[in-house]
Amino acid sequence: MFYRPEAGHGLPHNPFNAIIAPRPIGWVSTRGTAGDNLAPYSFFNAVAYVPPQVMFASTGAKADRQGTKDSVAQIIETGVFCVNIATGDMRDQVNASSAPLPAGTNEFQAAGIEAAECETIDCPRVASAAAALECRMTRILPLAGKANYAVFGVVTGVHLRDDCVVDGRFDPRAAGGWIARLGYKDYAAVQDLFEMDRPA
Repeated sequence: MFYRPEAGHGLPHNPFNAIIAPRPIGWVSTRGTAGDNLAPYSFFNAVAYVPPQVMFASTGAKADRQGTKDSVAQIIETGVFCVNIATGDMRDQVNASSAPLPAGTNEFQAAGIEAAECETIDCPRVASAAAALECRMTRILPLAGKANYAVFGVVTGVHLRDDCVVDGRFDPRAAGGWIARLGYKDYAAVQDLFEMDRPA
């Protein structure tokens, strides 16, 4: 099978999300004049080691935000955000925080998620997340298409949940493993690991 995206695929569901998978989920928390916000993004990854940097992409817009979503609007306003790393034991809360709620609605409260304050930025974080990356936005790039943006940030603080540090390594398998987005309505909890040495 071959298809050109602009011509359509002819399948019952778009295969694009399922092809590029699994994708880590960046559970992005922000604070702005409208209040605190929390939303999951599956177009998320690390992009550099020194200094540590991450990115996530927001696609689509809300009617009550001008051409974007709550997270991007608040990052434009404040210049900071936090990426929370959720585990399998928090999958229901991650899903609940994806609801299309009106701007100004606090997803922490709506989904029953405990918030804590960040250390290096004025922003909430998920108190029980396996890890949380406090970030200062470095740039927001418009992408092809309507209301598509890539947000880049440098990590200024890192929180690790104590039970997810095992033998000196970050390992959240005891908390249900890393949550990853596959495609369609499919997700995975990463539990099965293996090691390989790179060629000399």
